Amino acid sequence: MVQVESAQSGPLYGFEAELVVTADGPVRVVLLNRPDDLNGVNRPMHQALARVWDHLGADPDARAVVITGAGSAFSAGGDFGYMQENIDDEVLRAQTIEEARSIIRGMVNCPLPVIAAVNGPAVGLGCSLAVLSDIVLMAEGSFLADPHLRMGLVPGDGGMVWPALAGLSRAKEYLFLGSRIPAEKAVEFGLASRVVAADQVVSEALELAHRLAKVPAPALQSTKTALNEWLRPQLAGAFESALTGELDSMGSVEHRDAVAKARGKNG
Repeated sequence: MVQVESAQSGPLYGFEAELVVTADGPVRVVLLNRPDDLNGVNRPMHQALARVWDHLGADPDARAVVITGAGSAFSAGGDFGYMQENIDDEVLRAQTIEEARSIIRGMVNCPLPVIAAVNGPAVGLGCSLAVLSDIVLMAEGSFLADPHLRMGLVPGDGGMVWPALAGLSRAKEYLFLGSRIPAEKAVEFGLASRVVAADQVVSEALELAHRLAKVPAPALQSTKTALNEWLRPQLAGAFESALTGELDSMGSVEHRDAVAKARGKNG
C-alpha cells in the first residue's frame, strides 16, 4: 500500500474505507484504497468520489490536494461487479450517472489545486480522475487508458476533457480504440506534466502540493477558477452529451456481453 508517512491525522470526512482522506499539514491526501482489486471503483468508492470534492473545497485548513492509489495501481477503473449491479438495476444506473456528474463538476469546480500522483495503471474512471486533476505526475511504467468503448460504453466522464489537453484528433484515436498511453507519451500529448521515478511519485507530489500551499490562496484559487473557465462551458455541452450517452449504453446488449466476458476471464 502507498504510505503517506507525513500524514498528521487519521481519516477525514467519515468516508468508507475505500476512499481515505488524510491531512499532511495544509495538504489533503485522497487515497483510492482497494489495493487487492487494483483500486477498481466499486459502489462505495464511487459514492465517496462524488462527495469528496465538496468536502475538500469547504475545508478551511486545506490548501492543496494529492490523489493517488494504494498498492501497485492508481485505479483499474470500474469494478466489474459494480458494472453488473448497474446492468441489473435501472434506478442504480441513473444514480451512478448522477454521481459521475458530481465527480466531474466537483473536480472542475474544486477551488484547491489537485495533483494526481499516478503510481500505476490509470484506466477508465481512474484515467478520468487523473486527467481531470490540475497537475499530473506519472510514475515510470504507469499508463493511461480509457477503454469505455471496448466495454460497450460511451466515455461519459473524463474523456471529454481530452480534446482540450491532447487535441481533438488524438483524443478521438485513443478514445475510439481504448489504447494505452505510456507515461512518456502522456506527457508528450499534454495529458500529464512529467514522469517521475516510481518510488518517488507520491513524495514528489506531496512536495509540489506543499509548494502550492505556500502560494497566496485567494490568488491561486481565483487563477484555477479562471483557467477552468475553458472547461466550464463543456459541463453542459460535451460532458452532458457523453453522460447521457453513457447512461443509455449502460443498458445495452454490447455492454452486458462485454462485462460477462470480462467477469468470466477474471473469475
